[in-house]
Amino acid sequence: MVGLKPPEVPPTAAMKFVSAGMAGCIADLCTFPLDTAKVRLQIQGEVRIPRTISSVEYRGVLGTLSTMVRTEGARSLYSGLAAGLQRQMSFASIRIGLYDSVKQLYTPKGTDNTGLAARLLAGCTTGAVAVACAQPTDVVKVRFQASGAPSESARRYSGTVDAYRTIAREEGIRGLWRGTLPNIARNAIINCGELVTYDLLKDALLRAQLMTGEDGTGGTWPGAIPVPTTPNPGSSPPLDNVPCHFVAAFGAGFCATVVASPVDVVKTRYMNAGPGQYRNALSCLLALLMQDGPAGLYKGFVPSFLRLGSWNVVMFVSYEQLQRAAALARPALA
Repeated sequence: MVGLKPPEVPPTAAMKFVSAGMAGCIADLCTFPLDTAKVRLQIQGEVRIPRTISSVEYRGVLGTLSTMVRTEGARSLYSGLAAGLQRQMSFASIRIGLYDSVKQLYTPKGTDNTGLAARLLAGCTTGAVAVACAQPTDVVKVRFQASGAPSESARRYSGTVDAYRTIAREEGIRGLWRGTLPNIARNAIINCGELVTYDLLKDALLRAQLMTGEDGTGGTWPGAIPVPTTPNPGSSPPLDNVPCHFVAAFGAGFCATVVASPVDVVKTRYMNAGPGQYRNALSCLLALLMQDGPAGLYKGFVPSFLRLGSWNVVMFVSYEQLQRAAALARPALA
């Protein structure tokens, strides 16, 4: 998903794997408070959840963030960050870093252009495999984000490692994989809404020559790399550059949020639930619909979009630059 000049060596699968994990961590560091606000809004009003501050009510993104800072301290915005970074190093590396390689496996030999079906299959495949590997880190991350600020004696978990141990001891190994099926569904949808949309939008922008790289002074955007095409007479060549990545990533974030929010709400509630609260993900969905109606499926939509949209922009721009830097540095290291 990155354009390189012909003399340059394309990034290998290993470079993409590592670059995706690093880009995911960078994006998480920048957007984690929005993710925490999204989790709080999604579980608000849920029946029988083990809330420690029952009087707190969250209103909107900024209201949720300010309430958390006021009642729990600024550190609460990054509660569960360690598990979040662990998640990205395994999750993003697989679902994003291996997407191009898997896409090629689904592309018939001798075909120049990858079809939509191959892109969708690749997105579903890498998303499902990533969830299967990284699910425990997601469960722990959600538990920390959903918890309030209890006293030390009442704290649910003393740390990330203790959370893994406690969940495995009290709920069994299956507890660490709680909500795997809805999470697989969520990330298959998100991968298609995210990676496939990004892939298609970026390809469309380059083919339509909309991102010509002009900066208004006759020059080009810094760091832009021309894509070898035949431009229209009098126009600048389309460029695989940061503005192109930004536009494609923003569109991908919006599409992913629209299609994935319902599954995301169910996943968050099910992961945060105590033992026996829900029989399965379907019972969690039914309880949500009975309590809040269809509108409950889009609880926390605004922070979800702010988080996923900004996360996509930071991640894809970082990902493109990291793998490009790795490809350029490889000859020097050889």
